[in-house]
Amino acid sequence: MAKLYFNYSTMNAGKSTVLLQAAHNYAERGMQTYLLTAQFDNRAGEGRIASRIGIGADADTYAHSDDLFRKIETRLTAGPCACVFVDEAQFLSPDQVWQLARAVDDLGVPVMAYGLRVDFMGELFPGSATLLALADEMREVRTICHCGKKATMVIRTDGEGAVVTGGNQVQVGGNETYVSLCRRHWREAMEGDGATLV
Repeated sequence: MAKLYFNYSTMNAGKSTVLLQAAHNYAERGMQTYLLTAQFDNRAGEGRIASRIGIGADADTYAHSDDLFRKIETRLTAGPCACVFVDEAQFLSPDQVWQLARAVDDLGVPVMAYGLRVDFMGELFPGSATLLALADEMREVRTICHCGKKATMVIRTDGEGAVVTGGNQVQVGGNETYVSLCRRHWREAMEGDGATLV
């Protein structure tokens, strides 16, 4: 039975690595997959999913306005597809998450979405919030804080390494911009710059 999966974590936990490994496992068994990633996140190149450890794969891209049910339906008419993989799922709109759920329910294809749960301010991304509400199964991809505890939060830093406590929710970046921390150290980092957390 097809399901909608949400694999979530903080930055630099290896979500893309896990996605690419899972897609590779299907390919090893002669099964085709369909990989999707956010169009505006082109750090690895246009239409490419890549991991910090050096592995990558070509992917189709989605824009905020795309109907993902239609994209998946079109892919399925082109030939067999054992699973759909969606990278950077935090950037999905709530409507797009519903479209993924509909693809699972009506087209019978499993969808595995990988993304961040919360932003640098500790707020859920709209796509992640909807995935948390709709996913049949959720799995946490874990990473650790510098103290050794599980990292569940992320801070954003500027070019000088100072903690950023405001700004747009979405800013594409990697190790040069984001640091994963446990809740305690995230709180201390955010409060250290004078931010008031509610």
